[in-house]
Amino acid sequence: MKIDLHIHTTASDGRLSPQEVVNQALEVGLTHIAITDHDTVNAILSLNLELNINAKPITIIPGIEFSTDLPDNEVHILGYNINILDHTLQQQLSLMTTDRWDRVRRTITKLAALGYHIEYERIVELAGQSTAVGRPHIARAIVEKGYFPSVTEVFNSLLYKNGPAYVPHFKLDYPSVIKLIHQAGGIAVLAHPGLIGNEAIVNDIIHAGIHGIEVYHPRHDDAQTKNYLQIAKEHQLLITGGSDFHGIPTRFPEKLGIFTPPPGLLADFLALVGMKD
Repeated sequence: MKIDLHIHTTASDGRLSPQEVVNQALEVGLTHIAITDHDTVNAILSLNLELNINAKPITIIPGIEFSTDLPDNEVHILGYNINILDHTLQQQLSLMTTDRWDRVRRTITKLAALGYHIEYERIVELAGQSTAVGRPHIARAIVEKGYFPSVTEVFNSLLYKNGPAYVPHFKLDYPSVIKLIHQAGGIAVLAHPGLIGNEAIVNDIIHAGIHGIEVYHPRHDDAQTKNYLQIAKEHQLLITGGSDFHGIPTRFPEKLGIFTPPPGLLADFLALVGMKD
């Protein structure tokens, strides 16, 4: 078996549509994938997975990735096997969508004050079907205007957290995110803890009731992977992993199947989320 439990689509900031993700996953021989878009489950809805969640030859696990409200750190929580039609969840996602579009307008204003002029209408076009519009869409519009040669350079110069053109968006604190995922029938996993940059926060989140840790991630080095594997075992937490695939040519991995976690973690994962292989 070959698995990937962290994948993004055009429903948020990925470059491949939900169906294109499934097609590529099948092409490279993945047997189990989780679609985990930022603050939306629209990709899963578009695939009608609520009706056929275990369609063979690939099992698709409904998921989501939430940002959390910590001023100085990027803390993301993954939710797996959630009820995508849960009323409370859908209410919260609707609020987040509204705020994200307001953030786009505020960012455009801030960019203009810095001498970078882009149009709201172009962001709408670049976002397409995405309800989780964000900084990547804005960065692409800036690159199109010729201000910077790449999205990475836009982030490094303008849009990094607390950078010159950064505008925060509405987020829940991590206890509320964990509670929301639990209420929607899912399990909560701390995404890429090595990117947080603060082990005290990782420890706090563990004690807040997180169900698992994303041990295997392309931006974790060997030492980090070993460290979080040990932490997960010490606290009896679920061990997960995924590519954090976005389909962006300059971002590793550029294709599904290049980075996959050990297939041996799948049995425990499926047991905890209440799914059968």
